Amino acid sequence: MASSTGVNASFIPTDGYLDGPRLLADVGGTNARFALERAPGQIEAIQTLRCADYAEFAQAVEAYLVHHAANELALGANAQVRHAAIAIANPVQGDEIKMTNHHWAFSIEATRRRLNLDTLLVVNDFTALSMALPHLEQTHCVQIGGGRPLAGGVVGLVGAGTGLGVGGLIPSERRWIALGSEGGHVRFAPGDAREAAILAYCWRTYSHVSAERLVSGPGIEMTYMALADMRGIMNPEPLHTAQIVERALAGGDALCHEVLECFCAMLGTVAADVAVTLGTLGGIYIGGGVVPRLGEYFASSPFRARFESKGRFEGYMAKIPTYVITAPYPAFVGVAAILAEHLGGGNAVPILERIRKARPQFSPAEQKVASLILAHPRAVMSEPISEIARRAEVSQPTVIRFCRTMGCQGLADFKLKLASGVTGTVPVAHSQVHVGDSSLDVGVKVIDNTISAMMEVRDNLNADTLSKVIDILSQASRVEFYGFGSCGLVAEDAQQKFFRLGIPASAYTDPQLQEISASLLKSTDVTVIISNSGRLRHLAPAVEMAVNSGATIIALAPSNSQLAKRADYTLAVEHDEGSNMHIPMVSRILLLLLIDVLAVGISMNRSSPFAELQRQAKRGILAHTAATQGDVASDKVTAKEEGPSASGDNNLVTPNLISHTK
Repeated sequence: MASSTGVNASFIPTDGYLDGPRLLADVGGTNARFALERAPGQIEAIQTLRCADYAEFAQAVEAYLVHHAANELALGANAQVRHAAIAIANPVQGDEIKMTNHHWAFSIEATRRRLNLDTLLVVNDFTALSMALPHLEQTHCVQIGGGRPLAGGVVGLVGAGTGLGVGGLIPSERRWIALGSEGGHVRFAPGDAREAAILAYCWRTYSHVSAERLVSGPGIEMTYMALADMRGIMNPEPLHTAQIVERALAGGDALCHEVLECFCAMLGTVAADVAVTLGTLGGIYIGGGVVPRLGEYFASSPFRARFESKGRFEGYMAKIPTYVITAPYPAFVGVAAILAEHLGGGNAVPILERIRKARPQFSPAEQKVASLILAHPRAVMSEPISEIARRAEVSQPTVIRFCRTMGCQGLADFKLKLASGVTGTVPVAHSQVHVGDSSLDVGVKVIDNTISAMMEVRDNLNADTLSKVIDILSQASRVEFYGFGSCGLVAEDAQQKFFRLGIPASAYTDPQLQEISASLLKSTDVTVIISNSGRLRHLAPAVEMAVNSGATIIALAPSNSQLAKRADYTLAVEHDEGSNMHIPMVSRILLLLLIDVLAVGISMNRSSPFAELQRQAKRGILAHTAATQGDVASDKVTAKEEGPSASGDNNLVTPNLISHTK
């Protein structure tokens, strides 16, 4: 396995990663394999556990970690695992994982908390295998036909095991992007009459026959039964996949040999379809648990002939090389690369944390650069080197020297790692609340869903639109906020904030009042319309009047909504709550959050014509408060000296206090 540290050697401790070893896992339908990566490319402590032996995925991880911790402590090494990456034979969409070929189901975030991890990444197993390809040694791949791969060409990946995996690798500048897919579930396409008969046999049981149904380990057993039926064998000997393969390779069993012949040909069809679909001039790689066990037989099997059998495209296909991956644990290499990229590349921790830890070792000039990056990481990601140097009060060569000190090739490489660290540090995603969830799980899911939605709003903020909206609101003669229901509460909250900033503002939650307000708008006014659904409905009349008045319309709503299309500017609020939600939750918080962003932006906007009015108002309030406190103190002294009145009235001070507090 090739390894690349991605960080200056002076920052790599001799005992591995700064914050301990990383946990790697490759989870299939039958086995779960675990390993530790102690340093870049140093993968050890490999252990295979049977999935059937554990009721839950987390239990299997805990069993491995307990065993690992005992060994590490015996060696006097750091046993704490903070970061983990899992490759799983399953589609990964959101937080909830439900395995296709096993009964395990789990929440990624709940598992992260249970295992006390800082980071838990879960990716499709073929996404991981795809990312392993650039890091494999040539000795770990055997070429089966074809010519030379095109440098920088797209790479395809096919693998048969418990299921059928399909993936790809797309070059992008100096890195690769893994293309995840569920291509194994496309409909099976027979390549000849025999395969058509096998498909017909499967149709007796399944209405949909996917490629995975036949081109996989279990598919070999299905093909065995189908061919036996076609040969009139009434009660074929029940054989498992391993037994069929063993007999086929040993010779002497014609039926098993025919099964293996069919399997290799059908795999050739699948690989060829992937090649023409993706244009894999960089080659097709064959992984999974079946083909590597076929040894020399695979090279002489019908695989390559079927791969090239594409009619008018035979010449095109003949040039594409195909390889069999022979590395023992390639998925570990892939998930290690994915985890390294997620954590910002290089050594053990996200790049911002590495900067903090290494700060005392920097030169005085480099410390200035470090201080700027730690204080304004997002600004640094988008600024040119000249601006970074100016703000840090250093030379441009110092900025480059700092980047290389951090193990990066230059500023562009540093920004890429910085972006990964800044945007990838909150490991939460939207997850469903289910009946039967504990109170703690409900609370955690609600909070995590809110955080996830807030992160999405943050990452999708359009800087130009936000700046323009803040400038427009700062210069407006007056601002009118419209909203219904929970959005009406947001409008009222906005009105209070803007009024305190010295901006004439009103909030209307009644349709008729909104229409009256809209009819009085001028071209120098702004109306902010707040809607979690973005539907016009009751807002339509007021919106049309506002448009006709020439006032600027700003929408806080979903980006593709009706309201967004009518507005001059839209600050998008995307959320997973349905439009018929009776009690909006996440959307309400997102809208309030955007109002806060606008309020802070306006407050910081010193060019606002209302800024001086705001300062005058604040000085007036402080002066009035000071005068009030002085009068109250004087009244208390007078009351104490004079005592109760002759009429017995003990409340002489109260009217004075009330008049001043008013």
